Amino acid sequence: MATMFSKKIDGETALVAGLAAGIVAWQGVHWLREADLSGHVALVTGGSRGLGFIVARELLKEGCTVAICARDAAELERARQELDPAAERVFAFPCDVADEAQVQQLVADVTARFGRIDVLVNNAGIIQSGSIRRQTVADFQTAMAIMFWGTVYPTLAVLPQMLERRAGRILNVTSIGGKVAIPHLVPYGSAKFAATGFSQGLRAELARYGITVTTICPGLMRTGSHLNAYFKDGDEREFALFGPMGTLPPFSMDAERAAKQIVRALKRGDAERTLGIPATLAARFNGLFPGLTADLLGLVNRLLPDAPGDGMAGTFRQDRGLEIQERMQSPLFEKLTGWGISAARRFNGLPGPDPTIPEHEREKPVMAT
Repeated sequence: MATMFSKKIDGETALVAGLAAGIVAWQGVHWLREADLSGHVALVTGGSRGLGFIVARELLKEGCTVAICARDAAELERARQELDPAAERVFAFPCDVADEAQVQQLVADVTARFGRIDVLVNNAGIIQSGSIRRQTVADFQTAMAIMFWGTVYPTLAVLPQMLERRAGRILNVTSIGGKVAIPHLVPYGSAKFAATGFSQGLRAELARYGITVTTICPGLMRTGSHLNAYFKDGDEREFALFGPMGTLPPFSMDAERAAKQIVRALKRGDAERTLGIPATLAARFNGLFPGLTADLLGLVNRLLPDAPGDGMAGTFRQDRGLEIQERMQSPLFEKLTGWGISAARRFNGLPGPDPTIPEHEREKPVMAT
C-alpha cells in the first residue's frame, strides 16, 4: 500500500514537473518570436503627451502608421508636429474617450483613412490625488469614464474588424494602482482595477480568434505627470509629496525605457507586464500578503495630509500640479522635481503655443521653465 501511494505521488510530481517544463519551453519560444509591426496601423489613446506620446514614437520607429487621439486639439497638434513634422505617418484625431459617440466616430474615421486598425493602445488616463474625505461621486464617475469606459469603448469599437480578420493586438495600460490600492488615489485605483479585470478577461476570450491582449501595469514613471495631475483644494502638501515620488529615480522609472518594454511586450503578445522594480515588488508582496499590505498602507496613510474639518460635506476644487508649482515658487522643490520637469518638456507635457494660431498672435506660454 505504501509503495503504491509512493508511486502515485511520484507520478503526480513527474506530471507537474513535465507540465512546468512545457510551459517554460513554450514561453521561451513565445518570447523569441516577436511580431513585425512594420506597415501596421496603430491607434494610441491619450497620445498627445507623456507615456502615450512616447509609445506612439516607439511604434513609429517600428514602422507603424500611428493615429493619436486626445481631448486637447492644440496639444494634440503639437504632438503630431513633433512626432512627424512631414505629416506622413502620424495623424491626430481629437476625441474624448469617455464619450462613446466620439469614440465610435474616431474608429470610423481612422478606419476610413487607413483601411483598418491593427493595433489599439488604450492609454488615456487622469490622476486625482486627495484624501477620500475630499473625493466626491463625480470624481469616481470621471475616473471610471476615462480609464474604464475609455478603455472599453475603443476596444469594442475596434473589435469587430479584428474578429473579421482574426488578427489584431490590443494593449491596455493600467497601473500598479490596478493591483494594489494606493491611499489618496481611490478613484484612480478603482478605475484601474476595473480596467485590469477587463483586460485580463478579454485576453482569455480573444485568444481563440488570433487577437492578443496585453495588460501593462506601470509603477511611477518620469513623464512629468505630477504637473498634469489634479490635487484636491490645490493642497501643496499633497503636491509636495507626489512630485518627488514621481520624479526621483529610486521611486520612478525612466519613461523611454518603459515605452520600449511596452512595445516589446506588444510585439511578443505577452499577457501582462509590470514595469519598475518598486511596482513589481509591491504587486508580488500584495499577492502573497494582501491583508498585511492593506494594513501597512493604512499606516502609510496616517503620514499623508488629511482633509480639514469633520465628515465629507462640501465640494472641493481641483488644481493642476502646474498651477500649484507656480504658486509655490520653490527653487528647492523645482530642483527635486527637475527630472520630471525635463521629462514634461520633452514629452509635450507643458502648455505651449497653439499651432493653429499665427506666431505673432500667440500669447506667452503659461509656464516657461
